[in-house]
Amino acid sequence: MTGGVCHLVTASGAATESAVPSVVEFTRGADSGDRLGGSVLDALRSSLVSKLTDVPKRILIGRALRSDRLGETLLPKRIALPVFASDPLSSVAYAPGEVLLVLSIAGVSAYHFSPWIAVAVIVLMFTVVASYRQNVHAYPSGGGDYEVATTNLGPRAGLTVASALLVDYVLTVAVSIASGIENLGSAIPFVVQHKVLCAIAVILLLTLMNLRGVKESGKLFAIPTYVFVGGVFIMITWGAVRGLVLGDTMRAPTAAYHIRAEHQGLAGFALVFLLLRAFSSGCAALTGVEAISNGVPAFRKPKSKNAATTLALMGGLAVTMFCGIIALAMATKVRMAENPATDLIHNGHPIGSGYVQNPVISQVAEAVFGKGSLLFVVLAASTALVLFLAANTAYNGFPLLGSILAQDRYLPRQLHTRGDRLAFSNGIVLLASAAALLVFIYGADSTRLIQLYIVGVFVSFTLSQTGMVRHWNRHLAAEQDPVKRGHMVRSRAINAFGAFFTGLVLVVVLVTKFTHGAWVALMGMGIFYVTMTAIRKHYDRVADEIAAPEGPTDDSVRPSRVHSVVLISKIHRPTLRALAYAKLMRSDTLEAVTVNVDPMETKALHEEWERRGIDVPLKVLDSPYREITRPVIEYVKSLRAESPRDAVSVIIPEYVVGHWYEHLLHNQSALRLKGRLLFTAGVMVTSVPYQLASSEAARARARKRQEWSAPGAVRRGPAAERSKEPSAGKG
Repeated sequence: MTGGVCHLVTASGAATESAVPSVVEFTRGADSGDRLGGSVLDALRSSLVSKLTDVPKRILIGRALRSDRLGETLLPKRIALPVFASDPLSSVAYAPGEVLLVLSIAGVSAYHFSPWIAVAVIVLMFTVVASYRQNVHAYPSGGGDYEVATTNLGPRAGLTVASALLVDYVLTVAVSIASGIENLGSAIPFVVQHKVLCAIAVILLLTLMNLRGVKESGKLFAIPTYVFVGGVFIMITWGAVRGLVLGDTMRAPTAAYHIRAEHQGLAGFALVFLLLRAFSSGCAALTGVEAISNGVPAFRKPKSKNAATTLALMGGLAVTMFCGIIALAMATKVRMAENPATDLIHNGHPIGSGYVQNPVISQVAEAVFGKGSLLFVVLAASTALVLFLAANTAYNGFPLLGSILAQDRYLPRQLHTRGDRLAFSNGIVLLASAAALLVFIYGADSTRLIQLYIVGVFVSFTLSQTGMVRHWNRHLAAEQDPVKRGHMVRSRAINAFGAFFTGLVLVVVLVTKFTHGAWVALMGMGIFYVTMTAIRKHYDRVADEIAAPEGPTDDSVRPSRVHSVVLISKIHRPTLRALAYAKLMRSDTLEAVTVNVDPMETKALHEEWERRGIDVPLKVLDSPYREITRPVIEYVKSLRAESPRDAVSVIIPEYVVGHWYEHLLHNQSALRLKGRLLFTAGVMVTSVPYQLASSEAARARARKRQEWSAPGAVRRGPAAERSKEPSAGKG
C-alpha cells in the first residue's frame, strides 16, 4: 500500500462464546458490543451518578437556572453589603482581642497603647477604602487587584497578587469559622469539645448555601449581619450613656484579674516591636476590603457607583464599631492573655486550665447589658453567626477570581464553568476543601490561624495601589482636559499614599509575624504561584501544538486511499451493521480480521463467512498466547509502517444498554483497545452503536433528566464582562 485510511471495525460474539477472544476482549466482554471508553464513562455517569445524586442535588441547591437569568442574580447595595463586607464588619469581633492579646505580653500597663493602635488602624482603613474607590471606577470588570497589577505592572506582579488573594481567601474562611466556633463555644460546651468537627460542618453548610447562588445566599446572610451591626451600635451607644451620662460603673468579668507579664517594663526597640506586632494583629480588621473590587460585576447598575458606595458604608461601619469596642474594653477593664491558664492571675493564683477565655466583644457585652439579658444573648448569637457568615466574602471572591484566572489559563478551565445556580461551583468546592483542610491541621484555633493571616491581603493592597499610580500616570500623559486632569491627580495622590502606607504595613507584618506563622502563608503563595505558572505553560504549549497553520499540513492533506479492516469474532447484527458502515466509507481496500484463539471457533466462523457469501475478505491473526489487544495493535501499526500516510480509522460497534449492571457485563475490552489506539499516530476511533431493548429505559431516564437540566453537563461561564464606563476622572 502506498497510502490510505485504514478502518478497523470490530464486532464481538456472545458473552458465553469466547470463540474469538480478540473481539471478546475488544468489546469488553462477550456478548457485549464494542464500546468506546468515553461512552462507558458517560453511561456509568448517567446511570449511576445521576441516579444517586440528581434528586439530592436538587433538594440541596435547587433547580438549575437558565443562563439568560444571570441578570436576575445581580445584587442591590443592601444585599451586597452583607455579601461582600461581612468579613471586615465581623472582624471587629476578634481584631480588638488580638490587639489586647499581644499587648498583654508587657502586662496591663501596655493596654493604654491600645487607643493609639486603634487610631493607626482607622487611618489605614480610610486610606485603603479611599484607594479602592478609585479601583472600582477604573477597573469595574471584576478582576480587582489581579487585573490592576497585571495591566500596569505585568503578568508576574498580577500572578503574585492572585496567589496572595487565593491564600487570603482560604484563610478568611478558616479564621472566620474558627473564631465563630469559639464565640459559640462560650455558651455551648459541646461546640468547644468538638470544635474541629463543628467547624468543618459549618464550612459544608456555607458551601451548600453558596452553591444555591449568590443572590439567594445573600438574602440569608443579610439578616444576621444587620442584626450584628445593630447590636454592636446599641452596645456602644448604651455603654456611652451609662458611662458618660449616668455615671454607672461597668466591669467586665475579667476586670478583677491581673496579667503576669511575659516581658515586664519593655522599652526602646522592644516596646516599638511589640506595638508594631499589636498593630499588625489589629490590621485583621481590613481583611476583605478588596472583595468588593473583585465583585463589581455582581452589583446592579450603575455597578461602579454602587460598589464605591458600598465600600464607603463598609469602611464607616467597621471603623466605628472597632473604635467603640476598643473604648468599651478599656472602660470596662477587659483582661486578655495569650496563655490564660498561667498568665491570668486571680486572688494571687493562676486561673487554671479549666478557664475559658471569652472574646473581648462578649466580655464588653456582659458588662454593658448584663450576663443573660436579652440583648446580651442576641448579640452573642448574632456575633457567632456573622463570624460564620463572614466566610461568605471569600466564597464570593475566590470563585470569581478563580474564574478569571482560569479564563487567563492560569487555573484549570473547569473553574470558569458556572454551575446549575449560575455560581462558579467548582471554585466554591475547591475553596471549601482547602479551608476544611486548614481547619483540621490547625485544630480550629483562631489564635494560631490568625498568625498566617494579613500577609496575603497586604501584598495585594500594595501591588494594587502601586499599579493604580502607574495607571493614572499613563492616563495623565494623554489627557488634556484640565478638569479631568485634576481628578486624575487627586486619584493618583490617594493611590500613592495608599501604596506607601500599605507597603509599610506589609513590612511590619512580615517582620513581626514571620516566625509566628506568616512563613506558612508565604509558602502557600509560592505554591499557588508555581502551580499557576506551570498550568499556564501547559496550556500555552498545547495551544502552540494544536494551532492551525496558514499553509497545508499532514492533518489537512487528504489521504490517497482508504483501507478498511473489520475485526470479527462472530457474525451477528452488530457485525453486519459495522460492515455496512465500513462499506459506506467507500474504502479502496476492505477486509475483515479475526484473532485466532480457539481454532475450532475460528474454523466455524470461516465456514459461516463463506456460506453467507460475504464479499469481504477475512484475515486471521494468530495469537499463540491468547492475547487480543496486542495482535490488533501490531497489525494496525504494520499498516501504518507500510503506508505512513494512511490514517487508521477504528470503527467500534458498541452495545447501548439501559441498566447500570449491564455496564459491568459489556464493553470492557473495547476501552483497553481504544486506549492503546489513541496513542498510535494516524489512528481515528469511531463508535457504531447498537441499541439493545433495555436501552429504551435509559432513553426514558435521559428525557426525564432533561427536564431537570441535564446534571453533569458541562457549562461554560461567559467571559468576564468589560465595562464601557470611562475610567478617567473617577474620584
